[in-house]
Amino acid sequence: MLVEREPFYLAEEILQDVEARVKEARAQGEPVDYLTFVADGEPSLDIKLGKTIKLLRPLDIKIAIISNGSLLWKDDVQEDLQGSDWVSLKIDATSEHLWRTINRPHGSLRLDTILAGISDFSRAFTGELTTETMLVHGTNDDPAELEKVAGFIARLKPERSYVAVPTRPPAEDWVRPATEHAVNTAYQLFREHSLNVEYLIGYEGNAFAFTGNLAEDLLSITSVHPMREDAVNELLSKANASWAAVETLINDGKLVETTFKGSRFYVRKMSA
Repeated sequence: MLVEREPFYLAEEILQDVEARVKEARAQGEPVDYLTFVADGEPSLDIKLGKTIKLLRPLDIKIAIISNGSLLWKDDVQEDLQGSDWVSLKIDATSEHLWRTINRPHGSLRLDTILAGISDFSRAFTGELTTETMLVHGTNDDPAELEKVAGFIARLKPERSYVAVPTRPPAEDWVRPATEHAVNTAYQLFREHSLNVEYLIGYEGNAFAFTGNLAEDLLSITSVHPMREDAVNELLSKANASWAAVETLINDGKLVETTFKGSRFYVRKMSA
């Protein structure tokens, strides 16, 4: 597990890849609303993030960053994220022990330092700020904790706050979604703090883009986002392809089938 920023990719190479993908998507009639940094990990770990954002600016597409906020106490991270148009920060708990249980952070990180950094960033950020709070049954869904989380988020003055539950295969078998009662409690508490709150409590839909290369699209999407079976079928339909294409990727060891709550999901095979 990393906690120090370091380079992972050349910013110039990312620009070239993004330009090519945008061109492919537009050639297929797919709109491109945002260029989103949502890494297999934490995007702000990339020390080239700020430079990459600057290089992407001439494409005239809004830039979004989905972050767990763990490094926002660093001045250079705040500066890099200031270059984006939309930032989503994950705030699952304000109590250290609950935060460690749910988010499993690096041992050197401290929640009070992170929350202070998030507060500083929110006051300076000129783009659109949103938050996401993932509720896990029997962990951070207690009304007392929800009240503290809602109070903290309210001080950030976000454009929107999402209350979510796990809808994809979790990293730990013990993880269960919070009950409808707990989700409603969170919603009401957030509203009492004058937050513009919405649910993210179900499967988010199948609006995945097809750029013309089915195998590449499937592997790109599933490297950061499990796809449910019906979403895969919709992508196959756009490509005029059969399920054999999925079976080939599975047989080649590139795609893995898994299940969660009775639904089949497909994820990219991780390296050993």
